[in-house]
Amino acid sequence: MKKKSLAAVLSISLAAFALSACGNGNNSSNSTAAPSPTTAAEPAAAQPASGEKVELTYAIWDSNQEKGLRTIADEFEAKNPDIKVNIEVTGWSDYWTMLEAGATGGSLPDVFWMHSNEIYRYASNDMLLDLTDRIGKSAEVKLENYPEGLNQIYNLNGKQYAVPKDFDTIGLWYNKTLFDQAGIQHPDENWTWDDLKQAAKALTKDGVYGFLAPLHNQEGYYNFVYQNGGTIITTDKKSGYDDPKTIEALDFYIGLVREGLSPEVYGDAERADLLKNGKAAMGLFGSWNLSGFTENEYMAKNFDVAVLPKKEKQASIYNGLGNAIDAKTKHPEEAWKLVEYLSSKTGQERQAELGVAISAYKGAADLWISSNKNFNIKAFVDMVDYGVIRPYSNTTAVWEDKAYEALKPAFSGKVPVEEAAKNAAKVMNESLAEEK
Repeated sequence: MKKKSLAAVLSISLAAFALSACGNGNNSSNSTAAPSPTTAAEPAAAQPASGEKVELTYAIWDSNQEKGLRTIADEFEAKNPDIKVNIEVTGWSDYWTMLEAGATGGSLPDVFWMHSNEIYRYASNDMLLDLTDRIGKSAEVKLENYPEGLNQIYNLNGKQYAVPKDFDTIGLWYNKTLFDQAGIQHPDENWTWDDLKQAAKALTKDGVYGFLAPLHNQEGYYNFVYQNGGTIITTDKKSGYDDPKTIEALDFYIGLVREGLSPEVYGDAERADLLKNGKAAMGLFGSWNLSGFTENEYMAKNFDVAVLPKKEKQASIYNGLGNAIDAKTKHPEEAWKLVEYLSSKTGQERQAELGVAISAYKGAADLWISSNKNFNIKAFVDMVDYGVIRPYSNTTAVWEDKAYEALKPAFSGKVPVEEAAKNAAKVMNESLAEEK
């Protein structure tokens, strides 16, 4: 998909929307082979014995969201005493391995998170319950209450396979204590790449790096590419890695590592720890990290968040998760009741109030902002007007992994950035050419 402003994607209803939640991995799922297809027929509902509760498994990958979702699940159970919800948390990479094993063995969780990287693979292989008719009959779930861009991610051939749960932007987290000690003005909406680099130079001292420039797409170089007028994927499904604007952005971003202003870092936990341990003064992290950062005493005391800096334009990568149902669940009606509740105005506003994530539901932005007084999280909402939807196609997980590996030698200093970018374009185009 070609880059587009979030305002263009969300058109009519966007002004009242906020943003949240995405994948927490370095790039995408490690799995590339399609799960074994199953029948697309409506599953037969299992009938519980008299007095027994129906138990549903709800699978997620972000432990930071578990506490708030547990509260919402408890409230759902109070309204539906015949249903018990078991929330299972599996880390991002292992999550997709777990799902693939479940898909192959016919034992997927009843309800689970779906991502733009994987929706085509699971929907096209009949692994997800078609929710179109249920949504059409529901008084609680109306797709017009969610961003059209997110609805379309989870729609295949006119059928809706997931309901948007949340959406997010990427913010610039910075150590305000270190900024104050160095006499540097805090980042704001006027900050440019030059401001970022100058601050990083001034803050890189005494064993502290001024900035984190990890080999990470959504919480890293994707943002710089679009700020510079580059692209990752074009409207005609070609790679944008060989676009001169993209190469220029990658060169600036990776240059922060080459100049010693950022460590050479790859893992999610590693880069988060650098902030939490006071070893990095700035870093790009998504809004879904909010609860984890709030619970960290050092970050709560010393950090704040601002909008991203700009070059040719302002841009922040935006994405959103969807709640999906196993096509073969033994409890389709109960599973739908849960998804319907999670997607309702009540469920979505509770998600925002509890600070779980920025709900996808229209008008929930202010509730989410009010959920946290410690950080300037309004910055995430302020970026809505220039958000760029996370680049995706039918095989995102495949070409993202290949591009990641192609770029790695540039991050380690083994090959020039331009060479690595052109190698990434080559392998990405080969993958795109094989799409259906």
